[in-house]
Amino acid sequence: MAQKTEECKCLVAVRVRGTISAQREARETLEFLHLGQTNHAVLIDNRPSYKGMLQLVHSYVTWGEPTKETVSLMLQKRARLAGDKKLTDEYIQNAGYKSIDDLAEAIVQCKVEFQKLPGVQTRFKFHPPTKGFKGNVKKSFRAGGEAGYRGEAINDLVKRMV
Repeated sequence: MAQKTEECKCLVAVRVRGTISAQREARETLEFLHLGQTNHAVLIDNRPSYKGMLQLVHSYVTWGEPTKETVSLMLQKRARLAGDKKLTDEYIQNAGYKSIDDLAEAIVQCKVEFQKLPGVQTRFKFHPPTKGFKGNVKKSFRAGGEAGYRGEAINDLVKRMV
């Protein structure tokens, strides 16, 4: 039981492709991740269950580690409360944080899960990226496409989609 545990990291997963002819398992996994439509995104951590889900749907989503600035931008522009209302400073202070930047810092350091905050919608609805995707959405990021793991490069994509 002396295994070294992996450090908790925040991940942002963005759906880049539709599921017209996808297998049932892939469609169900996307629903579990709350990625119902193209250009939706979620903030999750890197626990093994989420990593397994992402590997199962790697040809439909892209994911990576966001910076605090990217998470803060996502919260300011695209986070919604129940009833499709914008995330307000009043709500953030009631949740126990001073500002959106403090909440973003807590999310990036895995001190709080965004989905566990009361009254927030778990997904972010993004626009298609400005000037389009750089590669083919059917290919992996390593092969010059858009799907799959992209690490720190997710920040550029999210900034173009917000």
